[in-house]
Amino acid sequence: MIDSRSAPYGAFVLRVALGLMWVSHALLKYLVFTLPGFAGFLGSLGLPEALAWPIFLAELIGGALIIAGIYARHVALLLIPVMAGAMSVHIPNGWLFSAAGGGWEYPGFLIVASFALWLIGDGAFALRSRPLFFLGRPATA
Repeated sequence: MIDSRSAPYGAFVLRVALGLMWVSHALLKYLVFTLPGFAGFLGSLGLPEALAWPIFLAELIGGALIIAGIYARHVALLLIPVMAGAMSVHIPNGWLFSAAGGGWEYPGFLIVASFALWLIGDGAFALRSRPLFFLGRPATA
């Protein structure tokens, strides 16, 4: 049973935590690996190095939109392919993200949490919220 009184606040906590994780994932690329370093990593995988900036911006802006609750559920869904790409790189390294080269636990969790937010909705304190057209009207809190 879902507690309709506290559920919007639970979705809010999930939304903010998820948004912060997306922002921190972007900032890791910018502050630690640097964007030229990240571009070189993408190139070493056979991917276009030009994807570095769009990936960084998608994670940074997407995370900020999720935190603010600006169509957060839709943004979370749109970010899943970005993290699925990251996860595909980490799968050969095993489960734990602390493994050499980073495992797939962290990308996998971000995918699941993003999907959960998409299903649940934006939660309390969202600046711009919109229901999914095929799931009916949003629940009121």
